[in-house]
Amino acid sequence: MNDIQELVGQWLTLPDLAEALDVDIRQVHRLLDERVVVSLRIGERKVRSIPAEFVQDGGVVDSLKGTLSVLRDSGYSDEESIKWLFTEDDSLPGTPMNALRSGRKTEIRRRAQSLAW
Repeated sequence: MNDIQELVGQWLTLPDLAEALDVDIRQVHRLLDERVVVSLRIGERKVRSIPAEFVQDGGVVDSLKGTLSVLRDSGYSDEESIKWLFTEDDSLPGTPMNALRSGRKTEIRRRAQSLAW
């Protein structure tokens, strides 16, 4: 798990996410239940956290929920999905998460769908 912490870099705890989105903690739990975002338990205390890059301009990256859904349909766990989103890809260049943040949702979802085959 330590390698994924380093791969992602900056993480937000659920209360930090609530603050970043300016919402109640119950809304954060709803986002998790609806799989708009996914979390992992990280650090020594195993605190539920999400990658900070899931947040952009005061909200969750628009294309994230659909992309997470495609990854889940491809058989990826939450940890595997986060790892895939944050792993450098020379053909992009950058990471799939960088591409999502810059609005290249179709290309990333096409790549995510191909993982199932």
